[in-house]
Amino acid sequence: MATPPPPDDVLSDERLGHLFETLNQASGIVAAVSGGPDSMALMHLLARWRAVGSRPPVHIATVDHGLRPEAAEEAALVAREAAALGLPHRILAWTGDKPRTGIQEAAREARYRLLVDYAGNAGASHLVTAHTLDDQAETVMMRLARGSGLSGLAGMRREADKRGILHARPLLDRPKSILLDLCQGQGWRFVSDPSNSDEAYARVRWRKLMPLLAAEGLDAERLARFAERAAQADEALDHKAREALERAEPVLEGGNLSFQAGILANEPFEIALRVLEQAVARTGLENSRLRRLEACTERLREAARAGEALRLTIAGALVRLERSGRVSVGPEPPRRRGR
Repeated sequence: MATPPPPDDVLSDERLGHLFETLNQASGIVAAVSGGPDSMALMHLLARWRAVGSRPPVHIATVDHGLRPEAAEEAALVAREAAALGLPHRILAWTGDKPRTGIQEAAREARYRLLVDYAGNAGASHLVTAHTLDDQAETVMMRLARGSGLSGLAGMRREADKRGILHARPLLDRPKSILLDLCQGQGWRFVSDPSNSDEAYARVRWRKLMPLLAAEGLDAERLARFAERAAQADEALDHKAREALERAEPVLEGGNLSFQAGILANEPFEIALRVLEQAVARTGLENSRLRRLEACTERLREAARAGEALRLTIAGALVRLERSGRVSVGPEPPRRRGR
């Protein structure tokens, strides 16, 4: 029986080449490094990968949200470690007023906005983060608890477009424990964020529940496998919805998309839902929450089957069903004052 490879076997040139294979064609890479063991391991692995052959330039970025006094010190540590590896480093500060509620979501949005802007300014095509198998499992459970649909249950994608920058997560199938072992075994310095044990945050509470779920067989690996299968099903349904929308004779004119309403009435509900979602997206508008999309789809299906006209709004879009049997989707006109 073959002996399993040691945890730090990922340090071999072959393993590193496979781990970061999709980054070879990048014009440049921005790696988000907070100072924790996951992201510090990512930085060291990228540095070793970068040292072999002709590889794209790697920039290190640390976001200081201005929420903890220790954050500036942690960013300075990352800067020193990056300099020792010969990698340029930039601290990105989230300035301005902070919301009193929903601070984690606001901080996440600010973090990605700052990172994507920096990647664009640095001429980088890729943003890399150190999300792990454990992060994926926690994300799936949190979204399941919120009642997410199939797209949400697919969890974090290995690659996703963020305003023209490709967001890659090369460590998504690696457990956190391996990265921590790497840092400790190789002597790579890292910091521990106290907020990671603060039960005021939902992710922390879920993290503490994960051992109980794993004891019943629902471990991080199985949750991640479920996310992969959900992503495959999600992709297939999106493909079928695109085909259905094309059969509905879509016409895009003046920022408005129109198509035959029969497709909403005759296709299975999930396909009709995605047709409406894609129609809204084609007009350049943001999609609404799932429940709102589901309610609008149901109303449109009922009206189309009854041959009735209907007018409703969703996520800044005006959706009109004409008696002629066509649906049009476009920006909602400005509301008049006093009405």
